[in-house]
Amino acid sequence: MVLKTPKKEPCSQSSPPIPPSSSTHNANSQKQSPSGDASSSPIIVGEEECLRTASRLHRAEVLRRRSRRLHQLASTYRRHYWSLVEELTIKHRDYYWEYGKSPLEKRKFKGQEASAEEEEEEIETGEERMKCGFSGCKAKAMALTKFCHQHILADPKQTLYKPCNFVIKSSPQGAPIICGKTVLKAANPSLCQAHYQRSQKGISQALKKAGVTLPSSSNKPIPKFSLIISEAVHQIQMKRLSGNNSKSDERKKEQALG
Repeated sequence: MVLKTPKKEPCSQSSPPIPPSSSTHNANSQKQSPSGDASSSPIIVGEEECLRTASRLHRAEVLRRRSRRLHQLASTYRRHYWSLVEELTIKHRDYYWEYGKSPLEKRKFKGQEASAEEEEEEIETGEERMKCGFSGCKAKAMALTKFCHQHILADPKQTLYKPCNFVIKSSPQGAPIICGKTVLKAANPSLCQAHYQRSQKGISQALKKAGVTLPSSSNKPIPKFSLIISEAVHQIQMKRLSGNNSKSDERKKEQALG
């Protein structure tokens, strides 16, 4: 009597997409993480339907349900992550193809003047287009815009930069005049590098005058404003306590002498 071994079914191929450059890393992650189709089996679907209208659940059922949903969410984030990686790779390739420097093109050497033929060649290849569109500026424009980094705020379509809000001086009309240098919109506070360091020095000097001691190490950043306020309040309370103690000591001496 011969026993027939059952044929193994092929593995499910609905796992998250794997980038070609990191096959080993994603093979390990697939072994560790469950398949995305585990929640679509008829047993689990039937259990979800039964427990959907239940008013009370056992602790084991709640934990099993949360674990299953956590695995579903992790697989969704994993697929989204690899799709973003693939999209970023395509965009990076297109960007480098459009704005990258080719070693085959002729470039000007420092200290040498270009000939008329090279100037015509640069104009034909679009080198003139890469200059900043701000009047009087000869710097090269940033990618995907007509302005350089210094004049990027002149672009009405940009959404990544904002001006520095450091007040330099006041106008004769009384309105403050700000620095206006280009700063990333995510920067907080809205200060350029020079004025950020200047504001830190001003804060440290003001705290020293108030009697608040800060760490002398230059590597440590200045604490947050809430910590500065709490430390200042603590110093004020300590001064008041010392003043009250000195007054009480004087009264005791006067009573003893009197």
